[in-house]
Amino acid sequence: MALPVRQQVLSWSIAALVFLALLWLLGDVILPFVVGGAIAYFLDPVADRLEAMGLSRTISTAIIALVAVFVFIIAALLIIPTLIQQTIALGEAIPQILSQLQAFLSERFPSLNDPESTIRESLATLGEMIRSRSGELVNKVFASALGVINAVIFIIVCPVVAFYLLLDWDNMVARIDDLLPLDHKATIRKLAGEVDGVMAGFVRGQLTVCLILGTFYSIALMLVGLQFGLVVGAVAGLLTFIPYVGSLVGGTLSIGLAIFQFWGDPGWIVAVALIFILGQMIEGNYLTPKLVGDSVGLHPVWLLFALSAFGTAFGFVGMLVAVPVSAMIGVLVRFAIGQYRGGLLYRGLSGSRPPPDEEAR
Repeated sequence: MALPVRQQVLSWSIAALVFLALLWLLGDVILPFVVGGAIAYFLDPVADRLEAMGLSRTISTAIIALVAVFVFIIAALLIIPTLIQQTIALGEAIPQILSQLQAFLSERFPSLNDPESTIRESLATLGEMIRSRSGELVNKVFASALGVINAVIFIIVCPVVAFYLLLDWDNMVARIDDLLPLDHKATIRKLAGEVDGVMAGFVRGQLTVCLILGTFYSIALMLVGLQFGLVVGAVAGLLTFIPYVGSLVGGTLSIGLAIFQFWGDPGWIVAVALIFILGQMIEGNYLTPKLVGDSVGLHPVWLLFALSAFGTAFGFVGMLVAVPVSAMIGVLVRFAIGQYRGGLLYRGLSGSRPPPDEEAR
């Protein structure tokens, strides 16, 4: 006989509280394992595809590991140092850009030449603050991250965890399936399949979109000669994870830089704008429908709230688990709504009136 509903709710609530408590207490400790698990989940379809081609799971995992090592070496030698240099250089160049902006505004609005002008003082203060703290900010970000994570352990543990999880992924899923409560196994499997569908559609798909667009923006902006094009492209690609934010922020930043760099040559400014227009068209008409799909069910507002809430409560680890937890909550909420609409409370005492979706049929 199944447990009463009240006891089931209590049991699952305790399990959720234990999970949140462990996340809060062991956040920094479990970070390499969370990242390793995310990498294994992301690469599992690749391993499955290689297995379908006739390779064993071990060989498939080894091939993926070798490719990952190669990509990491290339990034460490070529991309990451350039990205850091351009980020620091951009911080140093912002005061000059603000000075040019101030000169431009002064020509159009002579009142700004007044030494006591509020806008003039604000621009000068902002420029000095950014110049003095840009390098310090970058150094602090990297230093704090390395101090919290313990870089050596992270660099070693994370790939090892990802490798072994990827190698044994199917077996772990089978073991977890064997531990499911027998009375609810079919329902849990259905919900887990929906969660996996959301995760596969959003996380895997959106990360792929971010990588493609970030690469496209960076290469295209550097080809037209925009200074700091690599940084702007990387920022735009990273923020693409949030719909429309990446193209909006990246486009505004790149066009602003292009105006000051190519002032007097509007053709290049138009070229920079066309890059983001083209990127948005590719994302909206091909990448997102093909890789993410329309049935993900993660609203941008809900995603922003989940990232903010979990990031504030649990730090960087919380931000990593925010998407899967929010996907799981979304699936459970939809399941609860379905149960409610099929229940007596919604349909009334007669129980003869079908839900609106069934009436439409």
